[in-house]
Amino acid sequence: MKGLILSGGKGTRLRPLTFTRAKQLIPIANKPNLFYVVEDLLRSGIREIGVIISPETGAEIRQALGPQSGFDASFTFITQDEPRGLAHAVKTARGFLGQDAFVMYLGDNLLSGGIARLVEDFRSGQSDANVLLTAVDDPRQFGVAVLDEQGRVTRLVEKPKEPPSNLALVGVYLFKSVIHDVIETLKPSWRNEYEITDAIQGLIDRGLNVRSTRVHGWWKDTGKPEDLLDANRLILSQVRRQVPSEYEKADIAGEVVVEEGVNISNSLIRGPAHIARGAVLQDAYVGPYTSIGPEAQVIHSEVEYSIVFGEAKLLHLPCRLDASVIGQGVVVDGCGDGRRKHTLQLVLGDHSQVKI
Repeated sequence: MKGLILSGGKGTRLRPLTFTRAKQLIPIANKPNLFYVVEDLLRSGIREIGVIISPETGAEIRQALGPQSGFDASFTFITQDEPRGLAHAVKTARGFLGQDAFVMYLGDNLLSGGIARLVEDFRSGQSDANVLLTAVDDPRQFGVAVLDEQGRVTRLVEKPKEPPSNLALVGVYLFKSVIHDVIETLKPSWRNEYEITDAIQGLIDRGLNVRSTRVHGWWKDTGKPEDLLDANRLILSQVRRQVPSEYEKADIAGEVVVEEGVNISNSLIRGPAHIARGAVLQDAYVGPYTSIGPEAQVIHSEVEYSIVFGEAKLLHLPCRLDASVIGQGVVVDGCGDGRRKHTLQLVLGDHSQVKI
C-alpha cells in the first residue's frame, strides 16, 4: 500500500498563524502536526508516501520532510494548483498511486492509537474502501455516514442540514484503485468541489463493499486555535517524564519533558509540559498542558494550557497567560516596571484575537 497525505489548503481558520506557515506544520507538543501523520503511516508499514502540496506552502512542506527529518520513507510531492476537494486531490495524485491500494490521511488530523491495525485488516480483507468514523455532537459540519447492521456504509452526505446520523467521517480513508474510476465520473458539488463523499457513494452505488471502522480513543481535526490547544493537551497527556540530571534541583513536578540546553532559574514547571531545546525560563511559572518552543523565553511571567512557538518571548507579564497560541518570534512584553498600564500597545497580524 501507499500513503497519500493532504498538506495543501490555505488554513484560513487559523489566521494569523497560517499567514507565515503551512497549517500542517504548526507544532503540537513541539512537533509539527504533519510529523505525527508520517509516523502513523510508517508504523503501519507504509514507506511510499505521496504528499499533496499547494503552491503557497509547498516549499515549506518539502523542506520539513527533507533528509534532515530522518524519516525512513520515500516522499513524492504532488502540487494541487487549487483546493478543489479531497476527490480532486486523489485525482491529482493518480500518477503516483497507480493501481496500488492506498491510505489517504489529512495532514492536520491527529489520532490516538494510530491506524496500523486498520491497515492490516484492509490488506487482508475483501473491502474496496474503509472509512474511519466517530460520533460527533454537530454532524452538520462533517461528511456523515449511514450504516447497515453489518457496519457497511449505505449512504454518505456532505455537511447535511438534517443529518441522517451522528457518525462523521474522520480524515483517514483506505481505498482500492477502483476509486479512480469513480472519481473520473464526478461533477463538482454545490461548493464547486469534487467531494470524497460523492466518490465513496459512487462505490456504494456500484455495489462495491465499503466498510467502516469506529475511532477508538480520540481524534482531532486541528483546524481552529481551540483545536490546537486541545490537541496539545491530548498529546501532552501521553508524555513520560524526561528531565536530564542537570535539572534535578529545579522545581519540576509531574510528566515533563525538558530537552537539552534549556536554561531554568527560579522557576516552577508543572506537568504535563514540554520544554524544547534552548528555551529560557527565568522567574517563571509553566503550568499544565503547555509546550514551550525552541529558543523561546518566559521571563518573570506565567503561562499554562498554551502553545508557545519557537523564539517567542513572554516578558514581565502582569497576569497569567492562559489558553493562548503564541506564534514564532512573537514578543509579549509587560514592560516590567510594576505599574498597571492605562494604555495597551500591540502590533498584531490580520485576524488576531486579544483577550485581556
